[in-house]
Amino acid sequence: MLACSTFNLRATATAANPDISEPEPQPKVRKLKGSPQLNRWYRARALRSGHKLERPSHRTGALEVNHLVQRAGESLSLESTATVSDSGHEVEVTTSVKPIYMVSDGTGWTVEHSVNAALGQFEHCLVDRVCPVNTHLFSGAAKEGAMLVYTLADPYMAESAKQACKLWGMPSTDILGPITESIAAHLGVSPSGLPRGASGRNFPLSDEYFRRIEAVEFTIKQDDGALPQNLCKADIVLTGVSRTGKTPLSIYLAQKGYKVANVPIVKGVALPKGLFEVDPEKVFGLTINPLVLQTIRKARAKSLGFSKEARSNYSEMDYVRQELEFARRVFAQNPVWPVIEVTEKAIEETAAVILRLYHDRKHKCSMPGISKRY
Repeated sequence: MLACSTFNLRATATAANPDISEPEPQPKVRKLKGSPQLNRWYRARALRSGHKLERPSHRTGALEVNHLVQRAGESLSLESTATVSDSGHEVEVTTSVKPIYMVSDGTGWTVEHSVNAALGQFEHCLVDRVCPVNTHLFSGAAKEGAMLVYTLADPYMAESAKQACKLWGMPSTDILGPITESIAAHLGVSPSGLPRGASGRNFPLSDEYFRRIEAVEFTIKQDDGALPQNLCKADIVLTGVSRTGKTPLSIYLAQKGYKVANVPIVKGVALPKGLFEVDPEKVFGLTINPLVLQTIRKARAKSLGFSKEARSNYSEMDYVRQELEFARRVFAQNPVWPVIEVTEKAIEETAAVILRLYHDRKHKCSMPGISKRY
């Protein structure tokens, strides 16, 4: 079991003791709207990001989850607290936070992304059972009974980590070792055993490297509809309403060597002519669920300090639906453009769909069983 909760019941009895003042009324908890699937998606993203989470409880009342995590070097209190109001009583729930420590002899990119990908398979537990997980890229795990995940290219260091965890009674997982051994057996070649950036792995800069640099520079200049005259030079053109993830998706694709331009669709604003003059097989439309889009836009408007009037024009549901409908009509007028649903998709997932379609079209591959919307 990931959850380990201790309940401390605190009842207020003002009738027995009139000197006890009435507790201050609790602020009204904002209730999530939409389907249970969308609510779970929202709570999971908030919980894994370490944000304060408010949601209805299974009982009458409200459940509030807070992460109380201190960094190494302090007296760590890895707990999350929740308060449940039920029939005049308040129940405080203390839930242990399960720490996962990650050790790498390189950049840490592999182990961090592997752990995050694996945690995505446990969102139902992390949310519904209120058992948050915190990941760390520093040492000091043994005394807290944490789990250790490591990606050590040097087999001697990996073996030392394994033996140390065994000695301390800590659960551990070697992510890099098994797959490296399998590839080595498949290729019939021994691995170098050197981490990225090691002195023995200084390779000359290749044409591929400079191609990626050029793609990133091009993509940054073409962000948010800038320089529409250069759309014909792009490998991929993304278009969609504001906050559908066009910019981060563009940068991700650019790092893979693709020149990407993105064009925003704004209700009542004419799209650049160049968008309809480029090869339509290079253009990809992005759409999103209106409830999710409204939530994202409200947070964005608040962070930018928009006035109340500006927020209403940007994040109110009527305007959100109208703008999505405007984008839908644009997509319908250009049936060659694939339309990708980005709700609940990670950037990597959306990019994988785009690249699959891009290369299938480039090589004139048939795409049986693939619909208009992805």
